[in-house]
Amino acid sequence: MKELKALVKRNTKLFFMDKGMFFTSLITPAILLVLYATFLGNVYKDSFTSVLPKTLEVSEKLIDGCVSGQLMSSILAVSCVTVAFCSNMLMVQDKANGTICDLTISPVKPSILALSYYLATLISTLIICYAATVICLGYVAATGWYLSVKDLGLIFLDVFLLVLFGTALSSIIGFFLSTQGQISAVGTIISAGYGFICGAYMPISQFSEGLQKVLSFLPGTYGTSLLRNHALGGVYKEMKHVGFPSGVIESIRDSIDCNLYFFDQKVSLSTMYMILTGTVILLIAIYVFINKVRPYKR
Repeated sequence: MKELKALVKRNTKLFFMDKGMFFTSLITPAILLVLYATFLGNVYKDSFTSVLPKTLEVSEKLIDGCVSGQLMSSILAVSCVTVAFCSNMLMVQDKANGTICDLTISPVKPSILALSYYLATLISTLIICYAATVICLGYVAATGWYLSVKDLGLIFLDVFLLVLFGTALSSIIGFFLSTQGQISAVGTIISAGYGFICGAYMPISQFSEGLQKVLSFLPGTYGTSLLRNHALGGVYKEMKHVGFPSGVIESIRDSIDCNLYFFDQKVSLSTMYMILTGTVILLIAIYVFINKVRPYKR
């Protein structure tokens, strides 16, 4: 345990001491918030108002609350995975600069070394993503706040699960990389493409039927939907309170992926949690297996 604690402390400190990795990871969610609010805010607002009956009067605050909830869930869904790849660069850097050789000749088991990388990445990513969550909540408070204490707790739980998912995924991919260029290329690809396949940039309901069925197999899709449901839970309660027809509310939920369907079968929130949790366990098991089969050579 002493070796594990020392290595986790070492890896975490090195990440925060590397100003390039740290500030890149930290400012990415803030930049996304500005870009989303600037370019996607009107798109989300038009998507929301398009499903409303013209005879129904809706307050501007309620519309802004719906839009800000979408923006927050999109940013956090992407950041929990992309930041994990930035945080996990240290594992690849140790291979690239030869530090791994010094670590493997020490009396530390390869399994302890692999676990230290995972835990350090998890800690660093959680710190940054929870900071991003606070920033996003500040934006929601400034535009239209309808969140309850329960919603806040569930949002932080969703972020935790998605960080576990992103850390496990980045650890598996990073295990097979050995140069700085490789991890930078993978990070760029993940940053550019993950937001689309998880439904953060554009609701999956707007994709073709065939693509919707393909994306329904991806666990990140359900993580985004969980954040959507909890970020907009108070908005839906307010809609019901002011007299929105239940059919209109369901149409809104369908249009922004709060309701997800697996081959026309609606997926419940409990099932989404099971899928995401099961995927995290599976990915961690894969990471343990590949480290056991191909441990770091002494």
